[in-house]
Amino acid sequence: MEILNLYCGIGGNRHLWGDEHNITAVELNEKVAAEYKRRYPNDTVIVADAHEYLLHNFKKFDFIWTSPPCPTHSRTNYFTQAIKKVPTYPDMKLWQEIIYLNQFCKALWIVENVIPYYEPFLPQYTQIGRHFIWSNFRIPKIEMPKNEIGTMMKQYVGTGKHAHDKSLEDRNAVNSELGLHILNCAVGKILIKKDYEQHSLFGSGM
Repeated sequence: MEILNLYCGIGGNRHLWGDEHNITAVELNEKVAAEYKRRYPNDTVIVADAHEYLLHNFKKFDFIWTSPPCPTHSRTNYFTQAIKKVPTYPDMKLWQEIIYLNQFCKALWIVENVIPYYEPFLPQYTQIGRHFIWSNFRIPKIEMPKNEIGTMMKQYVGTGKHAHDKSLEDRNAVNSELGLHILNCAVGKILIKKDYEQHSLFGSGM
């Protein structure tokens, strides 16, 4: 299966996917992309703007995972707006991608983000732990571990020179069990479709 992993970070969502699929990962930060490549040397890693890459390449893939930056949607905005006095508009790339994929993408796709501080105006989502997931296929809910940190979209430091670097390594990571659960749902959907097509072709030839 051809998989596109956008805003890949250090690849927390991809950790349990194995190497049986062809995975293209897109990350804008060169340092973060290098760490992803170190962890997953068999993947194709592209340093680019994931938002633009999606627009021009989505037709090449069977399954698309995109996790646009979440800070401007997070509930932490109650703190940054009210206490720090830093007014910030929500980054509309999230909604652009959901709308565009929903209208034009025939592949299986999911858009993952945090629970926002506002009521989503596109309500067709699944909530799993601290995540809202929009998709064009069904994703059953699973229990998430209590220490699940969600997608915090913080940059990887990873120098290894200081003790606190170790905690920064995984702050960009979607929980790997959630990543595997969603991929398994997508693979199952594709296998069912292929099985249906094979039976249909067999039936038509009789």
